[in-house]
Amino acid sequence: MGTRYERLTTPMVRVDGELKATDWDTALAAAAKGFKRNPGTATGMFSCSKATNEMNFVAQKFARTVLGTNNVDSCNRT
Repeated sequence: MGTRYERLTTPMVRVDGELKATDWDTALAAAAKGFKRNPGTATGMFSCSKATNEMNFVAQKFARTVLGTNNVDSCNRT
């Protein structure tokens, strides 16, 4: 019944083009470094029309204040 996928059990980071297992602190630091490298240009937020107004508000607030992006969209306009 379809392809079976195995779940990751440890965080991974790319080192010299290959994914390597690491601890959470290192993985989160690598993710933060990636976000800081391209603030506001390489990230965005997409929310769902089935979410509450409050949840969509929090999503756009997070995108603008934490991620530093105005790239916010949702499926409400379709």
